[in-house]
Amino acid sequence: MSCRIGTHIILAVMKEKTMTGHFAIRKAGFIGFDHILNELEQISQHAMDHYPPHNIVKYTDDEFAIEIAVAGFKKGEVACELKDGVLTVEGEHKPMGREMIHRGISTKKFKRQFRLSEHTEVHGATFEDGLLVIDLRVVIPDEKRPQKIKIR
Repeated sequence: MSCRIGTHIILAVMKEKTMTGHFAIRKAGFIGFDHILNELEQISQHAMDHYPPHNIVKYTDDEFAIEIAVAGFKKGEVACELKDGVLTVEGEHKPMGREMIHRGISTKKFKRQFRLSEHTEVHGATFEDGLLVIDLRVVIPDEKRPQKIKIR
């Protein structure tokens, strides 16, 4: 996508947000950009969704982790799935049949999605002490890496 077209899309979205308080992307003026507009619409719909809280940790230029606070959930109540570059984490707490006088730890059902870059791979997940940690690595194929060309 050219920078100029991308700028027009962003400006149209910002104008709509200012006027109505909601993001509404008008697709009529953009042909062939459906996937980008759908991504922007998805992002805008979940922009204020902060549950459960999470961190994104950078270990090196190629290694990251997503840490999701899932206190109150058991390992079997949380699931992760990677499909078409979207990492989906879902949780549904099974009630234990206890009477709660005060509930300070939220165990509501959730679904968080993270869009991963083309070369980002999930290299496992751990669940410990109320924290789900998903390890990610950026693995760029050799043919996509910069190559030094020997000048003769």
